[in-house]
Amino acid sequence: MARRLFPGAWLRKPHSAQVRFSYMRMKYLFISWLVVFVGSWVTYVQYSTYTELCRGHDCRKIICDKYKTGVIDGSACSSLCAKETLYFGKCLSTKPNNQMYLGIWGNLQGVIKCQMEEAAQLDLGIDPEPRKEIVLFDKPMRGTTVEKFKEMVYSLFKAKLGEQGNLSELVNLILSFADGNKDGRVSLPEAKSAWALLQLDEFLLMVILQDKEHTPKLMGFCGNLYVTERVEYTSLYGISLPWIMELFIPSGFRRSMDQWFTPSWPRKAKIAIGLLEFVEDIFHGPYGNFLMCDTSAKNLGYNDKYDLKMIDMRKIVPEMNLKEIIKDRQCESDLDCIYGTDCRTLCDQSKMRCTTEVIQPNLAKACQLLKDYLLRGAPSDIHEELEKQLYLCIALKVTANQMEMEHSLILNNLKTLLWKKISHTNDS
Repeated sequence: MARRLFPGAWLRKPHSAQVRFSYMRMKYLFISWLVVFVGSWVTYVQYSTYTELCRGHDCRKIICDKYKTGVIDGSACSSLCAKETLYFGKCLSTKPNNQMYLGIWGNLQGVIKCQMEEAAQLDLGIDPEPRKEIVLFDKPMRGTTVEKFKEMVYSLFKAKLGEQGNLSELVNLILSFADGNKDGRVSLPEAKSAWALLQLDEFLLMVILQDKEHTPKLMGFCGNLYVTERVEYTSLYGISLPWIMELFIPSGFRRSMDQWFTPSWPRKAKIAIGLLEFVEDIFHGPYGNFLMCDTSAKNLGYNDKYDLKMIDMRKIVPEMNLKEIIKDRQCESDLDCIYGTDCRTLCDQSKMRCTTEVIQPNLAKACQLLKDYLLRGAPSDIHEELEKQLYLCIALKVTANQMEMEHSLILNNLKTLLWKKISHTNDS
């Protein structure tokens, strides 16, 4: 009856369904296109970022070209360029000019570090080590005697470290390391490699602290490339996530999330003691005071025995060197007087120049890093005392009266408190 009254009604229903189907198909096609587009863009960005950051092939080519033409030499050159038994593995670089890779050298595992040429154009406010000499390997020049080279190294150390410790002994240590083939003499190519490496504060510090437990051992070098022992865990805590996920995670929640992925508390305490010991090693040691200017969890690691190992020491600089870098910097406020991320001085408003005295000592920065790390999961019987000592530590200032005495007292109190709690456990 209805069909007779409305003869076109039964025809409109299939037409409406067809329109709806066509709309859904267009919708799915659009979503599919959008997914492909976004996926392609993410892949492109990831690839571009990787190729910009990870330039191990370029680094190897530059080094090996110099080695094959006789410009440079070193204990790792033959393995890298001739025998090809030193391999670049996973890329760990965070800056294009500072190449860092996991590596395999024969049956040994290590970390390969290489300085790229852009470092020569960087501003001192961003990176303190302009290294034109490293790129060109133009020093020492042909005809330089070993005695003259020793004088060059001594002068460099005096400029970086001041009249600290026995600099002549340190020079002899460098010459011993520079003798890559252990033939009892340093050739000109070996000297060029050693000179390039000595422009790097990290390399200098590693040589000075080679007998210390928390410094990775140097395994070899070639030009301004050097190999250190591998550290199993390359961050103090946290989990690595794809960068696209990082964009959508609030920073506060990300910090809390990092603390979920940590070892057990006794093991954390042992790692923390290692960091306190490292701070002790570089505080007024035989070659002066070194300042930690980037106290980040990603610069610290630990081995399978939970002994702390420094992963990246490029922003640990000699105090005297930092004072030279920052003393002539113009400023309008204290924010203009920051080196790295953690070394801060004051702005002298009358001169519009940065002062040279760093406000916060290394120990205070280390305690700031360790605060959440140690307090989370800390045993209840020491939680209150541990929190008190950590906050006293964070409050340390370089300008305070009797700072050195307070520094030693707080450092010893923290180490004693942690050791007492874990000394009876297997983790110690």
